[in-house]
Amino acid sequence: MSNVQHLQELYGLPAFDFPHPGEQRELPEAGTVAWRPASDPYGDSSEDFGALWDRFLDTVDPAAVRAIIVGSWGEAYENDSGCVVERLVDARDRLTALRAVFIGDLEMEEAEISWIEQSDVTPVLDAYPLLAEFGIRGGTGLRFPAVKHQHLRTLRFQAGGLPGEVVRGVAASELPALEHLDMWLGVEGYGGDATVSDLAPILAGGHFPALRHLGLRNSEIQDEIAAAVAAAPVVAQLTSLDLSLGVLTDAGATALLDGQPLTHLTRLDLHHNFVTEPVAQRVRAALEPSGVEVDLSEPGDSWENDGVVHRFTAVAE
Repeated sequence: MSNVQHLQELYGLPAFDFPHPGEQRELPEAGTVAWRPASDPYGDSSEDFGALWDRFLDTVDPAAVRAIIVGSWGEAYENDSGCVVERLVDARDRLTALRAVFIGDLEMEEAEISWIEQSDVTPVLDAYPLLAEFGIRGGTGLRFPAVKHQHLRTLRFQAGGLPGEVVRGVAASELPALEHLDMWLGVEGYGGDATVSDLAPILAGGHFPALRHLGLRNSEIQDEIAAAVAAAPVVAQLTSLDLSLGVLTDAGATALLDGQPLTHLTRLDLHHNFVTEPVAQRVRAALEPSGVEVDLSEPGDSWENDGVVHRFTAVAE
C-alpha cells in the first residue's frame, strides 16, 4: 500500500484527529478543520464506531462542521463501511454545513488498501445535496450506482482495484458541477476489472461539462488508457490530466505524443512510469515550451523472468 497516507487536508481545511476517550486536547472551532473520527479496535478503549460517532456529534457543533474524514471504523477488513454510511445519512439534519466527506482514510498499518471493505456509498450523496467533495479509499465491496447530484465538484476513488461496475456507475451519473474526477483503477488481481470501454462516456466529453481535471491512474492497462485519451474529445475541456502511478511505457507515452495536441494543459502528470529517457525527453520537448508542467518523475522498477517483463502499479494490495 505504498504512496497511501492519511489525508492532511480536505476541502481546504487541515485534518484534525477527533480525540479518543479520555484524551485531553483543546478542540478547534468546528468549521475550521476537517474532522477525522477514527475508531481504534486495538487501543485501550473499547469504544466502537457508533459510540465514537455519537460522542463526536455531542462534542462539536455539528451544524458548523464542513468536512469529515472517516478513518477506521473498527476492523475495516471484516466490517464494511455500511455503518459509516448509515450514520452519515442519519445525521444529515444535524450536519447542515457539511460540504466534504472522505471515507476510508486508513494507512497500511491499519489495513492494506485492498482489505478495506467498502459498501454502497451513494446514499451519502443523496443525503447531502450540497456536498462539494466526496472521496473513497478501498475498492473491495464498493458500489456506486449512477446518481444525480447538482453540486458535487470533486470525486475521488483510491483503490488497488476499482470495480468496473463502479466506473460504469460514475460514467452514467449526472454530475453537472463536477470539475475534478480522480480514479485509481488498479489491477485485476485486486478487483480492478474496468476496461477502456467502461470509460467511454467520460472520454467522449460533454457528459461532465464542468470537468477540468481528469485522473485515470494506478492502472495496469495504463498504455491502453493513454492511447484512448490521446484521441478522446474530453481532453479539449481539461486543464490538467493525470495518468500517473500505473504501468505506462513508451507505447503509451508515444500514443500521447502522436495524438491530439496537449499544449493547452497546464499540467500532465505521468509520475511513476516505465518510460525510457529518450521518450521522456520527447514528451518534455513537445509540451514544456508551451508552458505545460510535465511530471515524469519516479521511474518504476521492472524485472524480467523467463523473457517476461514484470511491471507494477504504485498501489495494489
